[in-house]
Amino acid sequence: MSDFNKYSRRRFLRDSSIGLLAFAGAPSVLRAMEGMGSMGGMQAMPKMTPNRASANFKPDVELELFCKSTSVSILPGEQTRVQQYSAKLLQGPPDTLTEIKGSYLGPVLRLQKGQKVRIHLHNQLAEPTVTHWHGLHVPANMDGHPLYAIDPGEKLVYEFEVLNRASMNIYHPHPHETTAKQVYHGLAGALFVHDQEEAALELPSGEYEIPIVIQDRVFDEQNQLIYVRNMHDRMTGFYGDRILVNGRPDFHIDVASRAYRLRVLNGSTARIYKLAWDDGTPITVIGVDGGLLEKPETKPYVMLAPGERLDVWADFSGRGEGSQLVMRSLAFSGVLPKMGMMMHSGSLPVGSDYPIFTARVTRKVSDSPKLPTTLSTINWHKISDTANPEKPVPIGITEGHMSMVLNGRPYAYNDIQDIERIRVNTIQLMEIFHAHGGGGGHGNSSAAPEEQGEEQQSGGMMGGMGMGGMRHGRGMGGMRHGTMGGMGGMGGGMGGMGMMMSMAHPIHLHGQSFQIVSRSIDADSDDDYASVREGFIESGLKDTVLVMPGEKVRIIKPFQDFKGLFMYHCHNLEHEDMGMMRDFSVE
Repeated sequence: MSDFNKYSRRRFLRDSSIGLLAFAGAPSVLRAMEGMGSMGGMQAMPKMTPNRASANFKPDVELELFCKSTSVSILPGEQTRVQQYSAKLLQGPPDTLTEIKGSYLGPVLRLQKGQKVRIHLHNQLAEPTVTHWHGLHVPANMDGHPLYAIDPGEKLVYEFEVLNRASMNIYHPHPHETTAKQVYHGLAGALFVHDQEEAALELPSGEYEIPIVIQDRVFDEQNQLIYVRNMHDRMTGFYGDRILVNGRPDFHIDVASRAYRLRVLNGSTARIYKLAWDDGTPITVIGVDGGLLEKPETKPYVMLAPGERLDVWADFSGRGEGSQLVMRSLAFSGVLPKMGMMMHSGSLPVGSDYPIFTARVTRKVSDSPKLPTTLSTINWHKISDTANPEKPVPIGITEGHMSMVLNGRPYAYNDIQDIERIRVNTIQLMEIFHAHGGGGGHGNSSAAPEEQGEEQQSGGMMGGMGMGGMRHGRGMGGMRHGTMGGMGGMGGGMGGMGMMMSMAHPIHLHGQSFQIVSRSIDADSDDDYASVREGFIESGLKDTVLVMPGEKVRIIKPFQDFKGLFMYHCHNLEHEDMGMMRDFSVE
């Protein structure tokens, strides 16, 4: 039996029988929740005055970045309407901007560590937007927080110094409640940072360094993009039925018989990939989100969730002219509940086996660079270096019908809880877990109850409401923040409907990269976890981590240099827009 179809008996019962009974037994509750709207009733975001250029800031690189609506050719026939980044270099090295030919994706931005950068963002859309520099360590007011969204016709100026080590990062929109829609319609691009440590390795570059941005999309008969057709598309995340790479269908690259550097980004809003070469050749990974590993790592496959990146050494030496190698996403299970998997059983089911792109050897060459045995030096932190070694900061995941929340609360501006207040220039131990069933759920015994917050302690699906009655004496009209916060006690020890809806979540923390300390999984998830467990890279710095159902992940994250609001959220972008997003206040 394939991994895609293999489920433990307990998981099957939980996901199907109990889940269906839960939905059937609460029609009035579900109707009420549907009436709350697709965004879970989040509060409106205040609007800040757009930042202007500072006379005291002397940029090494200056460019204009435009967000606009346009039409491009993707499929044969009619052009597709998209939203697109374009850019104009005003000052700086000529290779700062590189267009991806024939693509709706924004140009690749190439920056050097230590450069001072000024970017003029022009909103030429018909709706507000703001750009987030995913992975960059920049001041809070330069990070693209939704507070700083600009209206149509406005301009926002970013000014920052590049503090990151060499790495592949992302620039994409981050407006309140519409991030997923704008990314889906094309607003995204890759941002490479280079440094001296990387340059000394003489890794493949120029035509031998290729960005690979993987996305899934749905088109109608007129070649127009279809997005979020129903409530279910938000609850599980939106999944396309066609894979695009660098904005193109049926993507292939023509290569020489030598080594290449593939810079891979999962640019989908929800789809998770299990990447592997079709002939069983191991994937050689030299870097992840936060840059180069200390030494290369080989894997039979690598899991890649939305927002995550891979730096892959792909060596085609010894392959004959005319041969080809296909990157596939292999079969796996467990990222969605059984019902969710059944709902996404169309032409490209979640967790099925399908091709991503093809590399074709079109010429033979004799010379090729060798894979370095040592890549970089990473300054690792120990748990004893953290400010809270005995009380990790909790990040509790709860899912429910039209409610996706972190730490028991939907997103709201200026709703900072005590556990979300972080002292600047500290290093924090954090624990990400599934918080079904109240009391913090899986693995949060290390967080003191008084630090979890009233809503988090109630746990559950939608912030404190058991099926037998509302906690805190609230009725449907008296819910905190206009949402339903935590419907926890429906299934006893199984954590109720929240547990029934448990799914994988890529959790992204803005600001500095973090290191993964440990992963642990509950016994009931072992069958599914076996289909993905070998695909995690934990030997590098990360800013996004995939947390599987029943899994607990401990990380160490620095909060250095800058005060202000830094978001943490699910990078399943439909979930982010529904409220699975919070702020850390670095003080």
